[in-house]
Amino acid sequence: MIIEVNKQQTYIYTGAKEFVPNQPTIVFVHGNGLDHTVWHLQSRYFAHHERNVLAVDLPGHGRSHGEPLKCISDMADWIVDVLDVLHITQANLVGHSMGSLVTLEAAARHPNRVYRLVLIGTAVPMSVTEPLLNAAKENRFDAFDMINLWGHSSWGQMGGNQAPGMWMSTMSIRLLARSKPGVLYAGLNACHQYQHGLESGAKIQCPTLMILGQLDIMTPVRRARELEKVIPNVQTKVLPACGHMLMAEKPNQVLDLLVEFLG
Repeated sequence: MIIEVNKQQTYIYTGAKEFVPNQPTIVFVHGNGLDHTVWHLQSRYFAHHERNVLAVDLPGHGRSHGEPLKCISDMADWIVDVLDVLHITQANLVGHSMGSLVTLEAAARHPNRVYRLVLIGTAVPMSVTEPLLNAAKENRFDAFDMINLWGHSSWGQMGGNQAPGMWMSTMSIRLLARSKPGVLYAGLNACHQYQHGLESGAKIQCPTLMILGQLDIMTPVRRARELEKVIPNVQTKVLPACGHMLMAEKPNQVLDLLVEFLG
């Protein structure tokens, strides 16, 4: 589905199903440098089980036009702009990595628009190392290499994906390499500069689920615990032997948790 948001063409994957106004809606928000394709298993399941699915491509990402937004707050407001365009009063929000900060901030800034919230591979602050920031700013390919290396557990880099034929490392780096120049740096810097995550977490009013990877070194479980402490109504699930790219490494487990939580 293609819609216009703030005068920019925006692509949204709907799981190959038509939007039905009276059905519950789930908005999936990808991480930095990625796009809607990271949600294929989860989005298609819900789309075929009487849910509206909106797996968005953020501005400048994937098939969406425009420049990448420079801060998490602007991305959060953009998600609500999408809801406004489609006349959706309230939705479930699911975000991964940078997308988890976006959905967290959206739920804090617009509490009446969010029914349930899922944060996958999250932590606040989500600091970024200087070598990675510099490589991304210079559009160097080693930025993709660093994210790919740190984003997967050792098991994830050796193969054995639950989806036959999928090679996580190659899939991830090809997806990152498709991003336009400047997109990766804009997102990394937005994550690095986002410093009020705990304050926003304390404002969350809806039930919240955090899904974390036991072996995640980009957003370690220990750093997510601080956010867990401040969100009023939260439950946390840690997937064993799993890194940062949870939907790729443990697709079935992530889906099961979403089905249980979102109903």
